[in-house]
Amino acid sequence: MKSGSEKLLIRALKGETLSRPPFWFMRQAGRYLPEYREIRKTAKNFLNFCYTPDLAVEVTLQPLRRLQADAAIMFSDILVIPDALGQDVAFREGEGPVLEPIRNVQGLADLDMGRLDDHLAPVYEVLSRLHKEIPEETALIGFAGAPWTIAIYMVEGKGGTECGLARTWAYQDPDGFGQLMDLLIKSISHYLIKQVEAGAEALQLFDSWAGVLSEQQFRRWVIEPNRQIVENVRAVHPDIPIIGFPRNAGELYEDFVRETGVNGVSLDHTVSLNWAKKKVQPLTTVQGNLDNHLLLAGGQVMEDAVTSLLSTLNEGPFVFNLGHGILPPTPPENVERVAEMIRTWENGTA
Repeated sequence: MKSGSEKLLIRALKGETLSRPPFWFMRQAGRYLPEYREIRKTAKNFLNFCYTPDLAVEVTLQPLRRLQADAAIMFSDILVIPDALGQDVAFREGEGPVLEPIRNVQGLADLDMGRLDDHLAPVYEVLSRLHKEIPEETALIGFAGAPWTIAIYMVEGKGGTECGLARTWAYQDPDGFGQLMDLLIKSISHYLIKQVEAGAEALQLFDSWAGVLSEQQFRRWVIEPNRQIVENVRAVHPDIPIIGFPRNAGELYEDFVRETGVNGVSLDHTVSLNWAKKKVQPLTTVQGNLDNHLLLAGGQVMEDAVTSLLSTLNEGPFVFNLGHGILPPTPPENVERVAEMIRTWENGTA
């Protein structure tokens, strides 16, 4: 296997401007692939799927065979953290994740960080096996949900809400809510450190619900926890590249980058390319930000958007990706076409 410093993704995250950008896609392993749907049938539930190394390794490899992406991201889920801490987590068909909600400090009593490593041992095995099995030029990405986003699920008991219960707790009892966030900062930091030990060569922190917060709350519950995690991981693994993703942060992306110390930032599809080029790319590697609905649409509108993205951002450190994960109804051939355009991009043409 090539050393990490030779791989395109790592070079880009270290600040290099390359003749064509490395690429990977959020949720590149998933329900849009028929081969994924077939193997998914063999697991009794989604968490069992994530914790079965044979299955998780295989579905991580599936998109690499189709796309020849520059990175593999381990197959798992952000909610393995509350599950490992001892919260009741289930995934229900047609409903998504459902958790026994925690609404106050008393609800934290049953959470135990001491359970993490035994519970998450299968995840570390997945990374260790992938490190050996992916192509030598392919980088291996580990990941976790960021504290604010995981807290949303833990407090609300599900996703897809206005996050009102969590936001209200954070306003009314910031010290109590801060105890939950502190536990998550410690747990996620430990989890990511162990991922690097298992073979991860880069890390991404997903803060998918960052955009619901006011500026003041964003600074307290998004920037500061992400900063602490980056600092904690770097204290043990100083050279590991870390990508932040404070989704829907708007102009606060710039402050997030300046204050957290991430090596790269993933941008959602609402971010102006010219603004990102002017304000964010001089500070760090930018990743993104093709609208995932363009993969549904396909055709010329998709190809034009890919060309625009490549033309605008490939003059600086850049990783091509989506603004959010691949949607289940996406035709695989559309994803393959985008991958082909990126792979053949050289000095302004695809």
